[in-house]
Amino acid sequence: MEINERYRYSVFVTNLDLLAQHIRNLYKDKMDAENKIKELKYDFGADNFCLKYFFATKAAFRFIKVAYNLMSLFRQIILREKRQSTLKTLRFKCFALGAWITERSRQRTLEIVLAQKRRPWLEGLFDITQSITAPYLKPNA
Repeated sequence: MEINERYRYSVFVTNLDLLAQHIRNLYKDKMDAENKIKELKYDFGADNFCLKYFFATKAAFRFIKVAYNLMSLFRQIILREKRQSTLKTLRFKCFALGAWITERSRQRTLEIVLAQKRRPWLEGLFDITQSITAPYLKPNA
């Protein structure tokens, strides 16, 4: 595949009798499969987790899939990224931060240790979380 400044060229070899645009749409989601497999292997440990019992291995793999999907949603909804960051990058940017909870006048506050220049970015993430709505209905309590 060659990328020009103005055009993008792709070649698909298939025996499907469809229009070129339909073939492209059919395969475009599959083109990134290798990258997702690598991410599952290296970032989520999906390559080496066989356990003694089959159902334990199945449960571990399902947990890995749930974790992967949660991180994908975090990237799409909170970070609003077009290009997917690796889990290592997300750990550095968002999760590996020193923090503690303080309480003053019955008000709990999350105190985060963060360089001054990165604070507006992180505060923007918190603002996004306040403005999103869940894509499901909450059950009546």
